[in-house]
Amino acid sequence: MYRILSASKDTYITNKIINKTFRATDANVGQAGTLDLFKLYNENTLSGSTGQIELTRLLLQFDLDKISTMQSAGKIDINDSTFKCLVSLHDVYGGQATPENFDVILFPLSQSFDEGSGYDINGFRDIGAVNYVTASFVSGLPVLWNTEGAMASGSLGDPLIDVIVSGSLSGPSGTSSQSLSSTQRFVTGEEDLLIDVTTIVSGTISGQIPDKGFLIALSGSFEKNERSYFVKRFASRDSSNTAIRPKLIIKYDDSLHDNHEDFTFDLTSSLYLNNFQQGIATNIVSGLAATELTGQDAMILKIESGSFKKTFNVSQAERGENRLTGVYSSSFAISSFETTLRSHILSSGSITFDEVWSSSNETIAYLSSSIVIKNNQRTAFDNFHQNLLVTVTNLNDSYKAGDIIKIRVFSEDRDRAVVFKKLPREKKSQLYHRMHYRVRDFQTDDIIIDFDTISNSTRLSTDSNGMYFEFYVDSLPKGRTYVFDFLIKKAGFDTIITDAASKFRVD
Repeated sequence: MYRILSASKDTYITNKIINKTFRATDANVGQAGTLDLFKLYNENTLSGSTGQIELTRLLLQFDLDKISTMQSAGKIDINDSTFKCLVSLHDVYGGQATPENFDVILFPLSQSFDEGSGYDINGFRDIGAVNYVTASFVSGLPVLWNTEGAMASGSLGDPLIDVIVSGSLSGPSGTSSQSLSSTQRFVTGEEDLLIDVTTIVSGTISGQIPDKGFLIALSGSFEKNERSYFVKRFASRDSSNTAIRPKLIIKYDDSLHDNHEDFTFDLTSSLYLNNFQQGIATNIVSGLAATELTGQDAMILKIESGSFKKTFNVSQAERGENRLTGVYSSSFAISSFETTLRSHILSSGSITFDEVWSSSNETIAYLSSSIVIKNNQRTAFDNFHQNLLVTVTNLNDSYKAGDIIKIRVFSEDRDRAVVFKKLPREKKSQLYHRMHYRVRDFQTDDIIIDFDTISNSTRLSTDSNGMYFEFYVDSLPKGRTYVFDFLIKKAGFDTIITDAASKFRVD
């Protein structure tokens, strides 16, 4: 799962010297199209002073309720190692001077801020909250930063602070003290900002860190040294270009891999049972007591062919630490050297087994089916064909921004020999367990969501019907047309498919 959230508030605050007479500490730029980060040293002076520092600090916030909803629904597990959150700001270069070789630091805020309605980023003549002195207004009264510039720092739970630098957080492995700051080095000064905020977001969703947003600044040594850094400019949420506005990127490996169509002897594989009631995933209810089958060892799976029979425990499937409603799985291997199977495997290369999912005492059968298990084909050479046809089979022409869609993908090796049948038969997709998607703007060719082969947040799942992935349409700017591309990693090769009948528009 790869999802992008837009900023709900963003701005910056400054103490810039105006006309060498006063500081713009009451200025608000909440509606400006850019987020300007800079530090000036001795560029301007107030009467009777030397060594003057002028600076800005960025403030932004995202609506984390969407992440909380996904956590509550079991779509993600914020404590899982694959769960990642990153703040992304897009560099805006307009021919201005750009600083080099500096560090930026991010903290979670301890108190709320108002965005404000100011525009003026030249004379800083628009006043209001938020600014360098005032965080917000409550009932018409100003709420001040505890230190001008919103930089009163301390640990989680400390009073009279603006930013939280560390805190004791509890998790699956216990409670530990953790740093809550994140940094990024800018070498050329033209880089985009991409900072990991996973710990902060997880702590916020679990109710341990206040949900007040983030502060971004030049790190301490760069704010205090005798150098100027002018100006690092990012797009704000008011930028006319929707594609470059601030983002919170959520990554999570939610892929499930059912081997019903490609189960191989000697390899540990997984089989899944999905239960739906009127199209809604629902736990199986069993017996007169109508007991829901949940948790570990909820049922059994029997695999049988002739005199060969084996039984395996079945548990409710997990995504991280979350149990998936209506989804059950069992993972096991069947040896090709089983005495009762060996000769048949050598002669035919595969065996069809009866497959029965039932209660633990085998008195109630929930599903009876069959599965073909194939012999593992070993060769002295790479036999991965590159002549692939990949097609999205259920894509609509357009979607609304709030849609959550399940995309089905069909793949076929066009060089594969055709097997003729007398009766009509549904063509089965080839399955690839290391297949990823990306999203590309159809008009500009810009990559909006790239292949993620590290966290595997863009990895496709497999089931008995082929390959699929779930996609959140609100990750994409509205009013644009996009296409899905695909990456297949197999046998040491990376194959990218860009023509998959996958064009759609977000309205």
